Amino acid sequence: MESKPPSRDLYVAAMLLSGAGDALGYRKQLWEYCKSGPQIHRELQELGGLQNIAVSLPDWPVSDDTVLHLATGESLATGKLSEELYQELAARYVSAMTDMEGRKSGPTSILGTSQLRPGEPGGYKIPFNPSATGCGAAMRSMCIGLRFPRPSELSLLVAVSVESGKMTHNHPTGYLGSLVAALFTSLSVQRVPLEQWGSILLETLPLALEYLRSTDSDAQRHADEWDYFRQSWERYLSQRGLLQGAGPAVFPSPYGPAERDVEYGRWSLDGWPGRSGHDAPMIAYDALLGARGSWEELCSRSMFHGGDSDSTGVIAGCCWGALYGLTRVPKGNHSQLEYRGRMEAVAASLHMLAWGETTGGL
Repeated sequence: MESKPPSRDLYVAAMLLSGAGDALGYRKQLWEYCKSGPQIHRELQELGGLQNIAVSLPDWPVSDDTVLHLATGESLATGKLSEELYQELAARYVSAMTDMEGRKSGPTSILGTSQLRPGEPGGYKIPFNPSATGCGAAMRSMCIGLRFPRPSELSLLVAVSVESGKMTHNHPTGYLGSLVAALFTSLSVQRVPLEQWGSILLETLPLALEYLRSTDSDAQRHADEWDYFRQSWERYLSQRGLLQGAGPAVFPSPYGPAERDVEYGRWSLDGWPGRSGHDAPMIAYDALLGARGSWEELCSRSMFHGGDSDSTGVIAGCCWGALYGLTRVPKGNHSQLEYRGRMEAVAASLHMLAWGETTGGL
């Protein structure tokens, strides 16, 4: 069944809260590189709590995550599709790398963009990279779900998320993170119950593999590395009692900041929770399940932990915004956000492209 049109305000909230989640999790490098969730929570209280934080320059810049997410969104906002869109994405990713002072761009994103040749035939493609398992593709792909939100557009969402992800992270663990971030955002827009998202992902992964086999000359190398991502998600969903797409989610007790650091670490590929393409959206999803309608709880779980907290926060914030809007969020958390105007413009453009003139709400 096709979803009803959401209000443009929800698209604006999705973009703004993705940026807020990034900036809060990053805290000008201080919290992204802090390995202790309890320490971050203590420092948060010393700042007067979440309600007291004005996310603005110079202390709360957005990181590379939002700069690259905006590059994705502004590419999609051109209305281009297929090869023209992929060339546009490649060009904007290359350009975005000139805006990385103090934003800690990832080495795989730096390498990948250096290999892109936008404007040349096939210039958006780079070689398979056996070590490109990071979250750099996932953290910039949520808005693909805003552009292609309908169930009938799933094949487009798969193609664009996979191709855009491969532009820097040409390894299944990397670019499938892009697919999950886009898919979960589209499910937010569709109002699909949270408990079903994981099982829908597992049903979507074969479509992505089929797409790879039909478009990539090196498809077997991708197929050989495919299982880690799928098996990681199957384990996680089994742990939460969600493998069949029915809830409620089962959480450990207690499950505070210290316990979450341990749990998130178990899901990680290299010991840095949220650093990889499979577990950045996994932590974001876990936070959405646990937070429900509480922005403060979402931040606690997805942005204030001892891992790659801006990358998990940027994904969680986007989905939460698409679900709940801005009314429950302290105004200071988003009203002075760096690049706020660009985020609002992208949201308006993507809403228009996805839904036309309508602004009917859900």
